[in-house]
Amino acid sequence: MDKIDKLVVCGVGLIGGSVALALRRARLVNRIVGVGRRPEPLAMARQLGVIDEIATDWADALDGASVVLLAMPVGQMDAVAAAIAPHLAPGTIVTDAGSTKRDVIEAIYRHLGAHLGTVVPAHPIAGAEKSGPAAAQAELYRGRKVVVTPLPENTPEAVARVREMWAACGAVLHEMSPQEHDRVFAAVSHLPHLLAFGLVHDLAGRANAEQLFSYAASGFRDFTRVAGSHPEMWRDICLANRHSLLAELDAYLSELAYLRALLLDGNGPSLEAVFADASRARNEWADKAFPATPSGE
Repeated sequence: MDKIDKLVVCGVGLIGGSVALALRRARLVNRIVGVGRRPEPLAMARQLGVIDEIATDWADALDGASVVLLAMPVGQMDAVAAAIAPHLAPGTIVTDAGSTKRDVIEAIYRHLGAHLGTVVPAHPIAGAEKSGPAAAQAELYRGRKVVVTPLPENTPEAVARVREMWAACGAVLHEMSPQEHDRVFAAVSHLPHLLAFGLVHDLAGRANAEQLFSYAASGFRDFTRVAGSHPEMWRDICLANRHSLLAELDAYLSELAYLRALLLDGNGPSLEAVFADASRARNEWADKAFPATPSGE
């Protein structure tokens, strides 16, 4: 990969900050400039060495920019696309890290029509329940999937440049259409987050919440881990992908209604059959997704 002379990162938290650290460690970037809404995260990012400079306006940030990474919550995409449009030079590569794609692409077409060849949407399938610059880590994307969802207008060179950037972070590259992306991630990412937030919210609002949480153990911890995620980010994701998410939620409610009927009837054999199917599917997925490392390695 050719070195990036000036990388501009909008949103210097876990996602954007980890890209900056990975490229810095690989010595593939000369200068990293951070942009954001609040000065405190930017100051922390500079103090931690995530970025080199802070830009206070887009004209300064985009002057001489080689690559722009938009890693802020997806709800800000429309405003940011409108803000960068007057200052974006021809040939500057722009990509994003949004967990939804339809809203991102709508904002691109609405505001960046003159730059469609070099604006390449993407989504890294990596994250953690912690957020902010202090959570950024150079290894975050190593061995993790990144889905690139190119536009028909993208040049092959721009798509290749974005793929090279993520590959340099250690990611495994995949491509799919924006529509397929949003349907898939509504099922395997957005719905699980919604359920985790809902369960914790329900228990936290009960009169005996302190008692309930005092007895919660590793199963509860694992199931609800993602409920510790960034609330604004996940609000934006759920709203942006609400059509696909509502379809998945309706399907899940049907499954819950079936399980409720089995419990109401005391139907142990059928309940066990559901559990057995789910256990088998989950273990087969886990064995493929997270193969055991041979001892001694």
